[in-house]
Amino acid sequence: MATFNWTHDYGAALEIKPRTREAKFGDGYAQEVLDGLNARPRTWAMSFEYRDHAEADAILAFLAANHLAFDWTDPDGVSGRWRCASWRSTRPRPLAKTVTATFEEVFGR
Repeated sequence: MATFNWTHDYGAALEIKPRTREAKFGDGYAQEVLDGLNARPRTWAMSFEYRDHAEADAILAFLAANHLAFDWTDPDGVSGRWRCASWRSTRPRPLAKTVTATFEEVFGR
């Protein structure tokens, strides 16, 4: 498994959106439970700003080749398996690129 080793910029944002199942009953009562063993996947919004073209292109090539699953240690120091369903590249300066991506935690790949 490939490992993502580039250092992100400060300001990475963690989002946790638990998956649940809910049963509603006719009297207004409802029951809700977590959906499965890994029901709290983490998502990190990452930014790699003002990188030279070589580094930005290396990040983009890695994501293109490994977007379904790769190993990565998050900003909190927790290792895991991740995927990147979409990423963006911009050119804020003539000799620099910025890459933004969202890493989603995956299980069992």
